[in-house]
Amino acid sequence: MEVAPGIHRIESILGPRPFSQYLLRGERTLLVDTGVAETPTDVILPYLESVGVAPASLDFMLISHADVDHFGGNAAIRAAAPNALLCAHALDAPWIESSARILRERYGWYTDHGIGYPHDAAAWLRDAMGDDVPVDIGLQGDEIIKLGPELEVSVLHLPGHSPGHLGLWIPSSRTAVVIDAVMGRGLLDTEGNVIHPSPYFDIAGYEASTHVLLRLEPERLLTAHYDVMEGPAVEAFLQSTLDFVRDARQTVATILEAEREVTLARVLELADAELGPFTSMPNELAGPLRGHLRELVAAGRAREAPDGRSWTWVD
Repeated sequence: MEVAPGIHRIESILGPRPFSQYLLRGERTLLVDTGVAETPTDVILPYLESVGVAPASLDFMLISHADVDHFGGNAAIRAAAPNALLCAHALDAPWIESSARILRERYGWYTDHGIGYPHDAAAWLRDAMGDDVPVDIGLQGDEIIKLGPELEVSVLHLPGHSPGHLGLWIPSSRTAVVIDAVMGRGLLDTEGNVIHPSPYFDIAGYEASTHVLLRLEPERLLTAHYDVMEGPAVEAFLQSTLDFVRDARQTVATILEAEREVTLARVLELADAELGPFTSMPNELAGPLRGHLRELVAAGRAREAPDGRSWTWVD
């Protein structure tokens, strides 16, 4: 559906979660994210044709960040739109271009802590990606993309969930397309229940990105896994994102002070009960928890073992 002038939301379901990509359409067209490997054939390409956009005429495909459910359909879109320029932030491009690398570095680090994905989830992550496709243009943020005289788009660098997470600001409708840059208190199922933790890794970046969006005062917030938010709901959601970070920070400090020495697996066990419980990929809560443990180390309140697998409280 068209949620604002020139901005189309392409909706489907991914497992238990709502799932959306976006088409920005002026004199030129820009697709935001390609979903998983089957999303283009099942959802995106039929939608383009339903609104009169020939897939081969697509000008840009912009990947918001390096997660399989956002770039897994790159090969399928590239086949249908061979002249479209594939854009992503330069920091995330190496993961987007290499399934082997993202499986090792983005999704593989949990295994070293004994909290890897279950076999079926790991298989899904692998299979959700099509063939590797090189990124044509590495963005930094602050670029302007002119899709037409009435549709100008500003690229936002919104790190935290990933180093190179991108969003888009459309000033003409005061719309922010933020995908996973902010995630409230976690991802929802189709009935509105929180089921999946908010996996942010750069805490300072995640909080700063949320404040960037608060300062923009969007009239409309568009994400990958939540309903369209407008008016007061936008600020409330952004504030809930900051509140979750605050609560996770305090939870980690309380656990470490009480336990005195912990592994990441132990912190995950205790924090999941406090902040969740999460029923979908709960191990992804470990990213924020590790970040908050390292905040305590930086503040002189904890020590991290040389192998990075345990933390000790410092009186």
